Amino acid sequence: MPTLRLPAWIYQQFDADYRLSVPGEGYGGWNTVEVELPLERTALISMHAWGGAPVGQFPGWERCVEYRPRSFEIMRTQFPPLLQAARKAGLPLIHVVGGGPYYRDHAGFQKTVKLMESVVPPTPEPGAPADPVIDHLREIKQRHSFVGTHNLADVNEGFKTLDFGSGAEPVDGEYITEDAGQLNAVCRHLGVSHLIYIGFAINWCLLMSPGGMVDMSRKGYFCSAIRQAVTAVENKESARTEAHKEEGLWRTALAFGMVFDADDIIGALAP
Repeated sequence: MPTLRLPAWIYQQFDADYRLSVPGEGYGGWNTVEVELPLERTALISMHAWGGAPVGQFPGWERCVEYRPRSFEIMRTQFPPLLQAARKAGLPLIHVVGGGPYYRDHAGFQKTVKLMESVVPPTPEPGAPADPVIDHLREIKQRHSFVGTHNLADVNEGFKTLDFGSGAEPVDGEYITEDAGQLNAVCRHLGVSHLIYIGFAINWCLLMSPGGMVDMSRKGYFCSAIRQAVTAVENKESARTEAHKEEGLWRTALAFGMVFDADDIIGALAP
């Protein structure tokens, strides 16, 4: 199998310069390095690339998930050339899903279920005990923090329409996984150790949801991302500049893997 040769973004988190009033401003910051990625050990991970109801059908959804229109635009413009290049070159493409059951009848999920028949699942450890006080605190958060009482019905109805986004649909039985155990089993089956994530959102689901970077890095996987094919959950203070996307990419480059540009990936995959 061929080896991909391309530039990768890394973040130089050294050296703090204590001659400066803000020592951290001495860090080297973003730089590129040339890397070689064996195609057979690398996979493109499309995670939570959700479509469903069009933007505007459930206004309360967009009122609390403001990145949703951006994600649709990214799937329209960035996903098709990336996925096409990966498929043409033979780069494994794995879809990580959630919020079901939209994916359960797909051939790729049935392939994963079949693969898991030979895997002994870990015994789950007991978690926090039931606590009505905590339940009440969660209700307060839902009412005052996210998603807001007036948005709840739209969010719930919107999730009933959930499906793969246009431009992000799996084809030809590509593996579909719903958690870290399934993703790990598929990656081991394929011999993959480097996961390059695209999808939504770089500082939320791709980071913390089942099958995200935290889960997979703890299993020893190198977890990278493609800058143009992700967006982030932003807040009031960050939304104008998409500062949390930048923070999410920085976190990826520092803690989990590297950051790639879409054009570089596509170019490296070209024959």
